[in-house]
Amino acid sequence: MFRFQRLDVWQKSVDFTETILNITNQIPQRYQFSLGEQLRRAVISISTNIAEGSGRKSPKEAQNFYNIAKGSVYEVISLLTILFRLKIIDDSGADKEAIYDQAEEIAKMLTGLMRKQKKL
Repeated sequence: MFRFQRLDVWQKSVDFTETILNITNQIPQRYQFSLGEQLRRAVISISTNIAEGSGRKSPKEAQNFYNIAKGSVYEVISLLTILFRLKIIDDSGADKEAIYDQAEEIAKMLTGLMRKQKKL
């Protein structure tokens, strides 16, 4: 097992990726290339940047990748907000709130991971 696979934030980001990729299936075909593809790239970027950061030797390099991952979390939320506001995907129910909660938790965990790297 790789070190990054033991990180709770990486595991949660993979779960989050699964959730968001399932949502992209709801996006109508005419928005798949623009919004759908951008959303898929952003969510995949979270776990891959965490993995890449954990493999870096210097804490500063690792912190940079964790920061990029955190930016991708915000990008996902921005894209989802657009999709919800334009009624491209349904925003009713607890799913929206649960998704936002997942994203917020991942962002907070990444902040903690960056602080930890700063101390090294």
